[in-house]
Formats: sequence, structure tokens, C-alpha cells
Amino acid sequence: MKEVVLSRRERLRAETSHEIKAIALKLMAEGGPDAISLRAIAREMGMTAGAIYGYFATRDDLITTLISDVYSDLVDTVEAARDSKQVSDAGGRLLAWGEAFREWAITNPQGFRLIYGDPVNGYEPPEGGAAPEAAHRACVGLTGLVAAVWPYAERTQSNGDHRWPDFDPALVAVVRKSFPELPAAAVALSLRVWGRMHGLVALEIYGHLGSQTQKPAKLYRAEMLDLLAALGVADAVNGRAR
Repeated sequence: MKEVVLSRRERLRAETSHEIKAIALKLMAEGGPDAISLRAIAREMGMTAGAIYGYFATRDDLITTLISDVYSDLVDTVEAARDSKQVSDAGGRLLAWGEAFREWAITNPQGFRLIYGDPVNGYEPPEGGAAPEAAHRACVGLTGLVAAVWPYAERTQSNGDHRWPDFDPALVAVVRKSFPELPAAAVALSLRVWGRMHGLVALEIYGHLGSQTQKPAKLYRAEMLDLLAALGVADAVNGRAR
């Protein structure tokens, strides 16, 4: 495939756009999500407000781009971690996804907050969401991990009498298209797995674990190993760890 060579003008535009987004995240870190404004970014960069509108027409355009970029980077990271393990290693792939999720969040706390935490006052996402492709990849990726462990987990989990009408129709459509043999109980399990991965990370990002433990990574790994045990796939992972 022929390499695409950008012109100098295109490179400068890309660099400026990257700087705008980096400053937006910096402003959010300093003053919360409401601190993101095109005028504030323009002042930080020594640009006129009119010039910066040539890159992002509105603040909402900028926030949508930020969310899409950040979410895509997160999904790239967890997918790469998952794919570093053999397909046959269902427990190892799930553990790799979970630990990569935490590591990414700790490295990118403002990105985590932008996707999962602090709403931006007045922000109106586009129809379909700010990052539909990344959200779809995350949903299918995590559900696929649960589908791989379902043959082991089914006999250890209480299915709670879950039925398809229990879930959002859009989620049901995605799951039934990608994993037509997966029952509704496995979708419930996917959401519970997501909750266990997300919960401790959110507590850590928002500073609620700092006074409780000096080893948050150790605590998180213990939670993930306990999760694997509950799913019936801990033995192979524990065997490699010893």
C-alpha cells in the first residue's frame, strides 16, 4: 500500500488540532469539564477565537471529537491486550482486557472521566452518540470474552431468570447479531463483569481508594482473579502465575 504523504499545511493543521485537544483535556483536569471552552483554548495557544473556530466550529464538536478519540484509544488498548493471549486462553484474555483497562485509565484519568464520569454541562452529543464505533467495539469485545467463558460460567452462575426484554433493544440487537447462540443470562453476566472491572477503577480515579490502600493494582488484580474463579476459568491463569 502506498504511503500517504501529508503536505506541510496538512501536517500543521493536524498538529494544531492535536494541541487543541491536549489543552482541552488539560483545562478539564484543572477546572472540571465545564472549563473546556474554545475561547479559553485560544487564549492558551495564543490564537484568536476566530482562528480556532476554523478547527472546531463549536465546543460540542470539540467534545465529540475528544470523546471519540479517547474512547477509540481505550478500545485499541484493551483489544491489543486481549489479542496478546491465545484464543484458547479464555481466562487469560479476560484478565488481560481488565488489567489493560485499569492501566489505561490510570494513565489517562481525564479521558476516563470524559467517557465514563463527569458530564459536560450543556453538551449535546450527536444522534447515535459521540463515539458509536468505539462503543460498539467495546460492547462486542467484552461480550465476546464472556461468550468464550460461558461454557464454564453457565454452571457456576445464577442466571436470575433473565429474558431478552430485560435489556435495551439496541444492546439485544448487537448481541444477537454477533453471538446468536448466547442466551440472555450471558448478557446479564457481561454487564456484571463490566461492573466489576469498572467499579474499583472508578473509585481509584476519583480518589476514593487513596486513603484505603497503598496497593490499588494488587487489589484490582485480586478482584479480577476472584472474578475468574467465579466464572470457572481461574485455574489456568493461577497455574501460569505460580
